[in-house]
Amino acid sequence: MTDDLPRPRSWLLKSEPDTYSIDDLQREVIGHWDGVRNFSARNLMRAMEVGELALFYHSSTKVPAVVGICRVHRVAYPDPTQFDPKSQYFDPKSSTETPRWSMVDVEYVGHLPRAVALQEIKATPELGEMVLVKRSRLSVQPVTRAELEHIVAMGGGTLPTTGRTKKATMRTASPKEKSGTKKPSGTKKPSGTKKPSGTKKPSGTKKPAGTKSSRKAKR
Repeated sequence: MTDDLPRPRSWLLKSEPDTYSIDDLQREVIGHWDGVRNFSARNLMRAMEVGELALFYHSSTKVPAVVGICRVHRVAYPDPTQFDPKSQYFDPKSSTETPRWSMVDVEYVGHLPRAVALQEIKATPELGEMVLVKRSRLSVQPVTRAELEHIVAMGGGTLPTTGRTKKATMRTASPKEKSGTKKPSGTKKPSGTKKPSGTKKPSGTKKPAGTKSSRKAKR
């Protein structure tokens, strides 16, 4: 699915906004994309390289949409939730010697000024070949550079220049922010995740210090 895409590749990552949203990633700056329990999605994460961009997609919501951009901060490594019997993502068939599941770390780049809804994407001829359109349930998807540029442009955003950023580059200030209220920033939040078969996050389990719980509604 990715062999014909040149480097750097681009991606689309899904998460349920009520469990882990683009706002959560903005507060954390760097987040763990854990809880993936679909082999196709896992293999795609294993193909990611540091610095590659990904569209952040809010799924399982009233209006599913691409809402922002993140960047691969760390390549795939074993997802610790697979070894935790208390985690909803525990896999008794996995072991530390031969782990079955991987995760990546992603870095917040920015919100799109305007979310690009799934229905809008489906109605755009230039995006008719997107995996999101043809295989929409997959939670980690490859995206061509042309598709990435087109969606970002539809959302009124601009792709970041090369190199890492620690601040949003495209987000427009909310009325509250314009009035002088600052949003919390910088520290990691041991919550949010994506759920199997479509997005992520484990509920009720504490993760080791410095990590965040897996996202709900995934793979």
